[in-house]
Amino acid sequence: MTIARLPLFPLNTVLFPGLVLPLNVFESRYRALVRDLLEVPEDEPRPFGVVAIREGHEVAPTGTGLPDGSAPAPERGPTAGFGTDPLASFHSVGCVADASTVREREEGEGYELMATGTSRFRLLSVDASGPYLVGEVEELEEEDGEGAAPLAAGVLRAFAGYRKRLAGAQQLTLTTGQELPEEPSVVSYLVAAATVLDTADKQRLLQAPDTATRLREELRLLRRETAVLGELPSLPAVELTQQPTCPN
Repeated sequence: MTIARLPLFPLNTVLFPGLVLPLNVFESRYRALVRDLLEVPEDEPRPFGVVAIREGHEVAPTGTGLPDGSAPAPERGPTAGFGTDPLASFHSVGCVADASTVREREEGEGYELMATGTSRFRLLSVDASGPYLVGEVEELEEEDGEGAAPLAAGVLRAFAGYRKRLAGAQQLTLTTGQELPEEPSVVSYLVAAATVLDTADKQRLLQAPDTATRLREELRLLRRETAVLGELPSLPAVELTQQPTCPN
């Protein structure tokens, strides 16, 4: 069991190993975190921990793009928005992120950061004594579990059907010919990230005890979501545009 200390970046989203996370960093506590990461040489890992917020309010932007950070952000302490016990505000399993690319915005207003998820961890405690939160974390090994390989093949088939339904519901052209991975753990994380699910579902997938368990849950979720998408074309078009399948 490996115990380490990691700077924490709480978000309203779930990061999976192998997936890329772009961030627009403008709040003072996270600017301080990035400045410390920049002291690490470029040819070495610059790790920090991403944890999904269970409760409380996080003002740092999240999502798949780099939001406009032109609006002024209030100065906030390391625990702002997370109550007196930050540990209770976060899900217990998170993902280590490596800040591979960092670019400072004009006039020192913040940073644009590109990070990649590397491995999972369990959050044991939170230290709020510094300018940003630091977690004591335990690294979680990824185990295959029983039947991971055939489950991965089944998940890929179910995911292909889900993508077709999703493209049809959104009136998009589905790109074909893309090579998908065969390694069960990679399949499990890619599908977890690419499926439109709420944070609670994604968090359950991240903290699954092994790859096979995650893949079995993904099969259930893909079948559920594909069935829901199959009903969407019967709804009025205005409802499709106003009520997305899952808030995410």
